[in-house]
Amino acid sequence: MKTVRVIIKGIVQGVGFRYFVGRYARQLGLRGWVKNNDDGSVEAVFQGDEQTMEKMLELCREGPSNAVVRSVEMEEIAEMDVYNRFSIKF
Repeated sequence: MKTVRVIIKGIVQGVGFRYFVGRYARQLGLRGWVKNNDDGSVEAVFQGDEQTMEKMLELCREGPSNAVVRSVEMEEIAEMDVYNRFSIKF
């Protein structure tokens, strides 16, 4: 299992980005969370297999129809927590 942290920048708040990520992450069977950051970005942690992770990262690069994604920064992390579901943080 791989764990990555993703920061998505652009017009990604107020356009349903967290719900978009949550819906697809659950459909793909990923675990972790997604939240809005104070700087206007969206941050997510995904846990899952590498092939599924690549699909989710591609979806993050596209985003929902009202979003304008300018960048997706990804780093693999040595996460100590093992998540049992995918959640949207408020």
